[in-house]
Amino acid sequence: MKRLLPLAILFVYCVSPGSMPAQLGGGPGRASAPMPGKAGAPIDLTGYWVSVVTEDWRWRMITPLKGDAASVPTTAAARKLIDAWDPAKDEAAGTQCKAYGAAAIMRVPGRLHISWQDDLTLKIETDAGEQTRLMHFAGEPPQGAAPSWQGYSAAKWESGAPAVAAQLPLGLVRVNQKSRSLEVVTTQLRAGYLRKNGVPYSDKTVLKEYYDLFNEPNGDIWFMVTTIVDDPVYLAAPFVTTSNFKRIADSSGWDPVPCSAR
Repeated sequence: MKRLLPLAILFVYCVSPGSMPAQLGGGPGRASAPMPGKAGAPIDLTGYWVSVVTEDWRWRMITPLKGDAASVPTTAAARKLIDAWDPAKDEAAGTQCKAYGAAAIMRVPGRLHISWQDDLTLKIETDAGEQTRLMHFAGEPPQGAAPSWQGYSAAKWESGAPAVAAQLPLGLVRVNQKSRSLEVVTTQLRAGYLRKNGVPYSDKTVLKEYYDLFNEPNGDIWFMVTTIVDDPVYLAAPFVTTSNFKRIADSSGWDPVPCSAR
């Protein structure tokens, strides 16, 4: 006959000190969700920033040639629109901001001003196209709202998630080595362009972004945004890019200009 373990030993074996907080819902080992909004910010993204174009120069610094959709995984339906692109028609229709929507605006060279509109809303203003993005840390997307260039962005601070694998600019050091810092999901988008020459995304697009802050050894501060555009209509696969921004001292050089179709 086998000897039975004492109940005390069985209890210790089944509920180890490391697992007790998770099972009982308390104790110092319990994981807690990050606080939302300004109060829970693990990094400071506020201030003025300038984009530093380290990739895709030919598609970002000038308007690409008609039909040039290289590196974008377009569908056959997208190709028809790309080949029919006419900036004059966009201007006549009042849709010259098609290339300044949320799925593309972080790729447009220029300056950003980031501030807290309130404790639960982070605001990003662009001088290129005079756009304003609002990152909402509370609430749900409004039902039945009309699609817009910037859509509705739901934001949260990340905690413990693996960082997106991406090559960092030379010499940069990630501020938060364990996780992404800010995750943003944008829906309710109006159809627009990924590039100024008419490479399209549809109103079915879901945009995901991951923001990370970095320090250079010389004291300069950067952030990198990894952008994932998922569009079942015009993209055969998610379109992934990274864009870099360097913090500048003040608003010097801030020069808001309206959208341009050309």
